[in-house]
Amino acid sequence: MDEALIKRVPPHSIEAEQSVVGAILMDRDAITVAAEIICGDDFYQKAYGVIFDSVVELFNEGKPVDLITLQNRLREKAVPEEISSLEFVRDLVTAVPTSANVKYYAEIVSEKATLRRLIKMNEAIADECYQGQEPLEAILERTEKQVFELVQNRGGNGEYVPIKQVVLNALEKIEKASKSKGTVTGIPTGFIDLDYKTSGLQPSDLILVAARPSMGKTAFVLNIAQHVAFKQNRTVAIFSLEMSKEQLVNRLFSLESYVDAQLLRTGNLKDSDWEKLIEGAGTIGRSNLIIDDTPGISISEMRSKCRNIKWNIILS
Repeated sequence: MDEALIKRVPPHSIEAEQSVVGAILMDRDAITVAAEIICGDDFYQKAYGVIFDSVVELFNEGKPVDLITLQNRLREKAVPEEISSLEFVRDLVTAVPTSANVKYYAEIVSEKATLRRLIKMNEAIADECYQGQEPLEAILERTEKQVFELVQNRGGNGEYVPIKQVVLNALEKIEKASKSKGTVTGIPTGFIDLDYKTSGLQPSDLILVAARPSMGKTAFVLNIAQHVAFKQNRTVAIFSLEMSKEQLVNRLFSLESYVDAQLLRTGNLKDSDWEKLIEGAGTIGRSNLIIDDTPGISISEMRSKCRNIKWNIILS
């Protein structure tokens, strides 16, 4: 039985992996679809994973994605010639009749990758159980955490980031902060005291705004959104669980045009108010502000929509 276990081949589908790579080389839209589901680490055949990541990198950088640009990127990574050759990549494209099924192929790749990670996790857990050096509670707690993380990270997340890359990223941020001489290194919020505390809005930060009802939380957040979207020309997404998008826009009308919100509700506007309102509406309409008032939206749905916004708006 041990010999049979040794000879087992981990779950994978070479056909699905080839089809994903071929599809994203045929159709730029397929890149967005596949990248939301898998990443290069999900491929059993590492060569396909390298090609997949290279295509996504070119797409994210706004560069053309074709056989020539891909070959050049692969050579920059010192990928072996048998993988970076035009013949190898061209064969992947010709093997796929259509890119329409890329989502289905990517889901197969993701499923097989998750199964392989489960197997690897189970092997590690089995070793810990056989060694008997830790209390049962500790093993159970760690197992629960690992399974939870596997579920949360499924689709598009790599298993690790080399420490060299983490160090380089950290040094880059320190250098940027040094050049700014202690001022804002992120995106300014428009609130000087807040920017002094946070150095602006930083990537991956989670900032919670808490206060009792009717203390101005929505107004505060809208002021930040207004400044970032209208003054900094950044894409801002607002997910509203209480107010409708029309109510939020009316508030933005008041903030941007300096017309009293009560006057907007009653419609008692002077000619001068209309002029300011039209000017404010133009600023709002030209911005990259996105408002979603889907009732009862879940965290996973919100995350999915943010991912689509990133691909379709920021990278366009």
